[in-house]
Parts: sequence; structure tokens; C-alpha cells
Amino acid sequence: MSDVFAKYLRSHIEITDEDLELIRSAGVERNLRKWQPLLQDGETWLINCFITSGCLRIYRFGDDGREHTFRFGVDTWWVTDVESYNREKPSLFNIEALAASTVLIWTKAKWTELMLTIPVLKEFQETLMANSYEASQRRIYSLISSSAEEKYIEFQKTYPSVFNRVPLHMVASYLGVSRETVSRLRKSFTTHR
Repeated sequence: MSDVFAKYLRSHIEITDEDLELIRSAGVERNLRKWQPLLQDGETWLINCFITSGCLRIYRFGDDGREHTFRFGVDTWWVTDVESYNREKPSLFNIEALAASTVLIWTKAKWTELMLTIPVLKEFQETLMANSYEASQRRIYSLISSSAEEKYIEFQKTYPSVFNRVPLHMVASYLGVSRETVSRLRKSFTTHR
């Protein structure tokens, strides 16, 4: 299993070689092709997924059929559908690879077992969930209070390696603005640098 994951985990928690090997042996590595789905709405998400390389997107369709991008995931990020995972109910979201990607996957049962066996992993999971909740609060506040320009700047800060790798309509979908607005902002920021 990936050295990227081992380096990531060791940069966040102190973990023994034995515990790291236990975590590694419980998971599987999966390679995804560009545009390959990892989750489709209606399926139940019962895995923990770490991105070792690539770019994924979580999105759903509105009642009008338009795509709404909830989040992107890049190298050394986790990707999940929290509601489907926690409640074990069909997801309303889709998760797809926007580029060839490699992910590490643990089933919910294996991950729960690991957290019981390795207390520091449980503490780390709690920290990840708290950070995710805080990021969601900031994103909601930004969506309801920030101008298109402010959202654009924040997106560039949050996803510096994503911005030029994904189609403009996905960036627009994430920001909650039109594709034309993103195009205008990109042009404006490029000419003023």
C-alpha cells in the first residue's frame, strides 16, 4: 500500500510500524480512470477513501437536472459522503474521478475495527471530522455572504492544484455562479497579475 499514505499519516499522528501495517493490510488500493465513478446516487457509501493521487469530485443533481459540485478532493485528501456513511442509507451524491486517480479504501467495518484497535487512529478520525465540519461551516458562510470575486479567490486558495485541471463549468458549479462569471473572473485576475 502507498508510501504516500504512510507519510501522510505519520505527519499527523505518532503511529507504530505495527499499527501502520495493520491499517495498510485492512485496506485496498484502487486505480480509477478519468470520469470513472466511485459512487453513484442511490448507492450506499460504506467505505473510507483516501486519495493518494489524482482529483475527485463530489456532486449531485438539482431538481432542474443541473449539477451542483459540493467538493473536490486532491492528493492526500479524504473523500466521503458523510450522511450515507453514518446512516447507511442511499446517497444523493456522486463521486467521480476527474483525472486518473489512485485511492486507498477501507470498508466501514474494517475502519471501525481499526479505530477500536488503534486509539490514536480514532482520535485522528475525530479531528478529521471536526475539521470537515468547520470547513463546511466556512463554505456555507462564504456561499451566502461572499461576492463572486471573494468566492473565486477562496477557491484558488483552497484548491490551488485543482483550478486549472477542471472544466470551468465545474468551478462555476462549486462557486454557485455562472460559467461566464468564472471565465470573466479568471480573465480579470490573469490580466491583473
